[in-house]
Amino acid sequence: MKRDIEKVLENWRTEAEHKPLILRGARQVGKTFSVRALGRHFPHFVEVNFEETPDARLFFTEALTAAPICEKLAAFTGVPIRPGETLLFLDEAQACPEALASLRYFHEQIPGLHVVAAGSLLEFALQQIPSLGVGRITSRFMYPMTFREFLDAIGDGALREICDQATFDKPVDAPFHRRLLERLRTYMLVGGMPAAVGAYAETHDLHHVMSVLDDLILAFQDDFGKYRKRIPTERLNETFRSVAAQTGGKFMCASVNREVKSTAILDTLALLTKAALAHQVFHTHAQGLPLGAQVDSRRFKALLFDMGIHQRLLGLNVPAHLTASEVALVNGGSLAELFVGLHLVAHQAAHRRPELFYWHREARGANAEVDYVIQRGNTVCPVEVKAGVRGGMQSMRQFLKEHAVPFGLRLSMENFGRIHDTGILPLYAAHRLCDDTLVL
Repeated sequence: MKRDIEKVLENWRTEAEHKPLILRGARQVGKTFSVRALGRHFPHFVEVNFEETPDARLFFTEALTAAPICEKLAAFTGVPIRPGETLLFLDEAQACPEALASLRYFHEQIPGLHVVAAGSLLEFALQQIPSLGVGRITSRFMYPMTFREFLDAIGDGALREICDQATFDKPVDAPFHRRLLERLRTYMLVGGMPAAVGAYAETHDLHHVMSVLDDLILAFQDDFGKYRKRIPTERLNETFRSVAAQTGGKFMCASVNREVKSTAILDTLALLTKAALAHQVFHTHAQGLPLGAQVDSRRFKALLFDMGIHQRLLGLNVPAHLTASEVALVNGGSLAELFVGLHLVAHQAAHRRPELFYWHREARGANAEVDYVIQRGNTVCPVEVKAGVRGGMQSMRQFLKEHAVPFGLRLSMENFGRIHDTGILPLYAAHRLCDDTLVL
């Protein structure tokens, strides 16, 4: 399955002064697959998995000097390691923190060599390293497959192009709009985990896909045991599930477990966020840019990192989902808001940690709330997510008035269009929120 991150990795490969790269993201999102795809552009590809071949750790514990490490790895794997000709891939690098610490020396001592490190619990290993060397290493962030990647994977890439060419004045033709909504319904079931998408693309058997998602959930929960020194496994499990249950509303620690202190719950959520299994959406006053400078860190929402995992944790009823009306489909579990949030995450710049914001009017008794606030060009832009094809926009109007913002965007089951100072995007085009060429 082709991934959009491959373009990002290819750009890194062709940079004149590339730095060692750390590919970051939750486990099972396809990091290894994409690095192997990148390896096809090199005459030689060396993959060292520190969990499968623990003996390779010795080469990094003896010395951090790059040349001897490469010499020993070449002898160990039987593949030459040469600048400009070889991609050296250090997988499951969390099992060898010394390998991560050595990355800065590769940049300093063999700057022409392409080196990538990845792993499923990388963020925690990085915390153990005093210094990675500022300016000597670069990172890229990777997430589950987006709806556009899903279309490619199931053989509907032409729909992706149709969606990308539409504008507010030139909407998608009605037959294609209906088909995109049908594919969106399926994506909301399957989600973006490559194993689940691959199972659906191969079999079109949704019950089989559900079993794949169950296996993935068990794998994540097994990983929680590795966090035990920091936080009890049971607390991680209940917080993980509560994030799914609380989607769409302000995150309440008491809803996780009333008998556990809020600080402990917040620490647990912070750990899940660091592991890229959850994303926080912070309240912003949105009085100007940057949005992150006006955050109220005490008020936030939380999103689980994948649609399919979210649905499965909530006990998704597959037949009911497939026959639900558009309004019921979107209302159930605030799926539309989750879908939009995850696509805002995935379509931000890959070299930066994602940031999500929302706005709530702070006057006493006020209930105006805008689901997301984003930056488009040099302008603050409110984004509302609506169920079905109807819904008032009182909160949007309030925001536009109070902040003197020229326009807003609404996502729903409608086609592309506009209502006065608000652009209408179909849900399946959520990625175009980040498309500055789409002009209202």
